[in-house]
Amino acid sequence: MSPPLEDYQKNFLDLAIESKALLFGSFKLKSGRVSPYFFNLGLFNTGKLLSNLATAYAIAIIQSELKFDIIFGPAYKGIPLASIVCAKLAEIGGSKYQNIQYSFNRKEPKDHGEGGNIVGAALSGKRVLIIDDVMTAGTAINEAFQIIDNEKGKVVGVIIALDRQEIVNLDDADNLSATQIVSKKYEIPVLSIVSLANIVQHLDGKISSEDKAKIDEYRQTYGV
Repeated sequence: MSPPLEDYQKNFLDLAIESKALLFGSFKLKSGRVSPYFFNLGLFNTGKLLSNLATAYAIAIIQSELKFDIIFGPAYKGIPLASIVCAKLAEIGGSKYQNIQYSFNRKEPKDHGEGGNIVGAALSGKRVLIIDDVMTAGTAINEAFQIIDNEKGKVVGVIIALDRQEIVNLDDADNLSATQIVSKKYEIPVLSIVSLANIVQHLDGKISSEDKAKIDEYRQTYGV
């Protein structure tokens, strides 16, 4: 049984429902699977929602006690996440987080001015925490690792909002999720604000029995 959710996790999930960032029904994913739920962090798009989102990320990071210098947000969704979470860490994290920097990449390298494809703090020689919304196949995260490696930075962890806890390849005997694959491949922790198990736990009795049954069935097939 999962441990009780903390207040910041409950608040995050309640706001995800309120903003319709978390929906239940039938949704075709990029992988081709039909999921009984869909999560779109882009709908955390007001000042209130962004502030609460940043707080949830910041608390999860602080509790991890991970040591890092820079938060890196892969373009595009990671860009606002890196900046707001960096600011929130300085606000609530105490002195050790006052000088955390943020950085993100351009999709197209700039060929004038200072040039390059990195905006914000330089990554060279720095410990980097990658921030993103979800991790489905790990493709975007792998690209971020390559960018950071090219800039001579060192990735020490990844944090996402939701861990879908979903097997990437059913034909793979290891039955690993995207977060587990990335963690194993790069030997780093992959943190999350909440997981699918947390969603089920928090919303038990708050969603219809039909939606709950569909999620249970989906987890039986694809869950790690």
